[in-house]
Amino acid sequence: MLFWEDFQEGHVATCGRYVVGREEILAFANDYDPLPIHLDDSAAEATRLGGLSASGWHLCCIFMRLAADGFLTNSDCLGSPGLDEVRFLKPVHPGTVLSLRREVLETRSSKSRPEMGLVKFRFELVDADGTVMTDLVGTVLFGRRNPGFRPI
Repeated sequence: MLFWEDFQEGHVATCGRYVVGREEILAFANDYDPLPIHLDDSAAEATRLGGLSASGWHLCCIFMRLAADGFLTNSDCLGSPGLDEVRFLKPVHPGTVLSLRREVLETRSSKSRPEMGLVKFRFELVDADGTVMTDLVGTVLFGRRNPGFRPI
């Protein structure tokens, strides 16, 4: 079980493997982001994306799946106040294999709630070659292993 104390500034870890499927791209787009670049091969090929690509919102869902499976479900995660940045850097086409890389940017204990701490992360969805496809920065709240401990 991971607690706030287990996250150190500068630490980088990679987890997961997710193959983005064509039918999944189409189903997500049909339900949530029905733009032609996510639903129609010809329309998508005529754009700078160079072919059918996953919605950015779909990529956010894949990020969450990889984060949950990779470390959040094995932690005392207390949620998140949100993301500060989300950038879709490269189109993700069917068959792309993604992993999640996380870097701890900052940690701080909560002043008002000593039982928790905050960890600011840079999350990157990277393809099999290590190219960053999506970049997210946000904070996650974690329970503390020793909530009464105050370093001097």
